[in-house]
Amino acid sequence: MTPSTMLPPKSVQELGVRRSLLEDLTLKVLYLLGEISLHELVRHMGISLSIVEELFQRLLKDQLCQVTGMDRGVHRITTTSMGKSRALELLAQNQYAGPAPVTLKDYVDRTRAQSVRGIGVTPPDMDRAFEGLVMDSGTMNQLGTAVISGRALFLYGPTGTGKTTIAVTLRRLFENDQAWVPYAVEVDGQIITVYDSVLHQSLEQPKAHNHDRRWVLCRRPQVMVGGELTIEMLDLQFNRSTKFYDGPVQMKANNGLLIIDDFGRQRVSPEELLNRWVVPLDRGIDFLALAGGKKIEIPFDLFVVFATNLDPATMVDEAFLRRIQSKIKVDFVTPEQFQEILRQACLKLEMGYDSTVADELIRMIGSDYKEPLRACYPRDILNQIVWQARYLQKEPLFNQQSVEDACRNYFLAP
Repeated sequence: MTPSTMLPPKSVQELGVRRSLLEDLTLKVLYLLGEISLHELVRHMGISLSIVEELFQRLLKDQLCQVTGMDRGVHRITTTSMGKSRALELLAQNQYAGPAPVTLKDYVDRTRAQSVRGIGVTPPDMDRAFEGLVMDSGTMNQLGTAVISGRALFLYGPTGTGKTTIAVTLRRLFENDQAWVPYAVEVDGQIITVYDSVLHQSLEQPKAHNHDRRWVLCRRPQVMVGGELTIEMLDLQFNRSTKFYDGPVQMKANNGLLIIDDFGRQRVSPEELLNRWVVPLDRGIDFLALAGGKKIEIPFDLFVVFATNLDPATMVDEAFLRRIQSKIKVDFVTPEQFQEILRQACLKLEMGYDSTVADELIRMIGSDYKEPLRACYPRDILNQIVWQARYLQKEPLFNQQSVEDACRNYFLAP
């Protein structure tokens, strides 16, 4: 689905951002980039030529910039001595010098208009997304229903059963869906950066003349955090050096997917996360605090997936579990599922598959090593075979001897 076109504002008034902030931003950009044409200023700030002309005339009138020549019918300009001094003062207050920000209202309206809860998923979509994964139809139906809800999902179960793989595979459902992400949002003169070139996957942008370039057309966000998650990452990050904010992880994941892997093992406790996200999970809104104490309200519009191998009942209370509408247990696999996973893994490694050897491996895992069948074992055992073959400078073979050696290396001695 392609979101509606973001038409570019034609005047400062249509931008909705205070003129003084735009003038200050223009001066900082001009100082940092040196002598540039108005066309280059248009490309950098993501606003129309008519607005840049308007801002340029004001800077020229205040003797903060001067004309150095012409370039393709527009002026080339640079800062004056007075402009340089003023730019340094502004940079000491706030070093943001990227594209012009959007208003908080525009951000909220756009986020709601492209809600992740509007995404459509059908059984064929699930089959395509999970092609190559061995899963029963019941689990597939549960997952599809959870995605349709657009609400939070709890994947729990023993370690090594494929919870993280399932969570990551859910990303495929979002690959053909698009969303607009702003470079930055302005709130009471403060700048909050949102677009992240590492987290967001930008697509081919519409033609400049009919596109508001303060926004980036991206695939729906797909963000994954693990043990590095802290309580501070869930609120605005104020950089004391640059003097502007970086949006929290859930703001960058808005309109998309947020995976919290190994839930319960983060540097933030489940209780802290519970207290922080009770309202967002329940009402779909989040409150962020600026440095001065002012709180702003933004949409909490994301499909959150919690994946854990801990017991949910011992981690969080019933109130939190109630707000996670879908809970799916990912358990040990059956012998038949194990054999199919193993067969597919052999095929990927171009290793011949032998069902007799597979049966013996299943017996060894259960009888000799007293372990249940985990979905991760086929890949891990085959990796041991490949590594040993590489060491011995032989071709990796899936046979009785190689399986015994691999298990001896992989499992604790019985």
